[in-house]
Amino acid sequence: MRTLLALAVLLPGTMLGGALCLPATARAADTVDVMLALVTDVSRSIDDSEFDLEKNGYQAAFTSPEVLNAIKAGPNGAIAVSYLEFASNYEVRTVVDWTIIRDAASADAFLARLMEAPRSYYGRTAIGSGIDLAVQSITGSPIQATRKVIDVCGDGTSNAGREVSQARDDALKLGITINGLAIINEHPASWTFAHVQPPGGLGKYYRENVSGGPSSFVLEIHDFHDFANAIKRKLISEISEGPRRRTTAAIDTPPRN
Repeated sequence: MRTLLALAVLLPGTMLGGALCLPATARAADTVDVMLALVTDVSRSIDDSEFDLEKNGYQAAFTSPEVLNAIKAGPNGAIAVSYLEFASNYEVRTVVDWTIIRDAASADAFLARLMEAPRSYYGRTAIGSGIDLAVQSITGSPIQATRKVIDVCGDGTSNAGREVSQARDDALKLGITINGLAIINEHPASWTFAHVQPPGGLGKYYRENVSGGPSSFVLEIHDFHDFANAIKRKLISEISEGPRRRTTAAIDTPPRN
């Protein structure tokens, strides 16, 4: 109850700008191998060219034969995916609501909505608010899933909203795993230095404050041009039950239970 009340306080009217209804492809009777909420940072430290690389990366990943084969190989041969964007505390939005992906055609349907959507915000960075909206979306969906995962992607620490570790811990109590993709900015502007290069590095920050749950992991990339390949490897790991299969050496974080 405390978690639901917190969401109501933090996110008044949030869903007005998002998608309230399940698409026709996502019904109450659907059972999938994993529900995957893609929670993407669109704060002001990410410029428009980097934002475009993020979206193009998702498109390349979801159309790759490796990802589609991983989806088909699951017991149910399907996953449910949603895409959310966050910047500051009240700048959080569901851009594409839950969509069932089984094959190339359903992946294309998801990507068509994703690619045509404009950027939502440019504010500060409230990772906790992004996680909270993803939790609300997962727990409010009638879709049945073996696993529930939130995939947080960003280039800096949380500097708005409630403590991200509190949002993470509330998600973990509901059996939701959180993975991270930390985009390392090695040449930041002076005003963003502490934000994008915290003590010990952004990967360490994500491991200690953002990720958690069975088989959770954090990937680090050092160039937005590597985003597509990183997302593809990350999706394959998440669809194939996390890093236990060790599909890539870039997954370097022990599980947090």
